[in-house]
Amino acid sequence: MLLNPFCPILFPFSAAKVVALKATVLILLTLLIKAKVRIAAFSALGFFLLMLQTLVFLAVSGGLVLAVGGAALYTAQQRKGATA
Repeated sequence: MLLNPFCPILFPFSAAKVVALKATVLILLTLLIKAKVRIAAFSALGFFLLMLQTLVFLAVSGGLVLAVGGAALYTAQQRKGATA
């Protein structure tokens, strides 16, 4: 007669192994779900920071364009007044 190694009545240590395996799988699945949630959260945070960095860059470069344009206009007016 062949004995079933997974029968908890005949082999109590095998039942403990099965329960331990189920617990291990449950823990690993929980860790996997946690990792996926963290990846999604930090991906969203990274996207937000990238957008913020882009907007700050555009604002600073726009301010520099205005400053350079104003300086050029001021210099042109100064030269016009000096020649007249």
